[in-house]
Amino acid sequence: MSSHIESDTPPRASVGLDDDAWLARAIVIASQNVADGGGPFGAVVVREGVEVAGAGNRVTRDLDPTAHAEVVAIRAACQVLGTFSLAGATLYASCEPCPLCLSAALWARVDRVVFAADRHDAERAGFDDREFYELLDRDRSTWPNPVVERRVARAGEPFEAWQTHTARIPY
Repeated sequence: MSSHIESDTPPRASVGLDDDAWLARAIVIASQNVADGGGPFGAVVVREGVEVAGAGNRVTRDLDPTAHAEVVAIRAACQVLGTFSLAGATLYASCEPCPLCLSAALWARVDRVVFAADRHDAERAGFDDREFYELLDRDRSTWPNPVVERRVARAGEPFEAWQTHTARIPY
């Protein structure tokens, strides 16, 4: 049960399919997403040469600023596989993942991230992630939106509960 958008020529579902074919698939999803009223981004999660899930950007459609193509594809792939770990998988993206999507890929434990267009291509189309990349390099005190640590009593309590919970699932 994949959430991908069908195309007239899906890639072969065999081990060893080259990166270019999967990138072409992500690009087809992105282009179709534009035709459907969404953003120009697509992503595919592939494991053992098989597409697990693919998705287009759903930010404006779902009114969800986190519904980037890569995040939506990762969520769908995890549901299909019944796990939060995508170890052994590759995330193919039509464009260089922004910091949000790259972080999601790292948390999902994908083996590789492969992308086609880069952040400069996205910038020319009006999607400028540069401020986010630069922001993460700066001291938090210079950020436009304050991110403030405020230690309160019991701040560490959830972590203590986690450490003593015998049925926890490590991730």
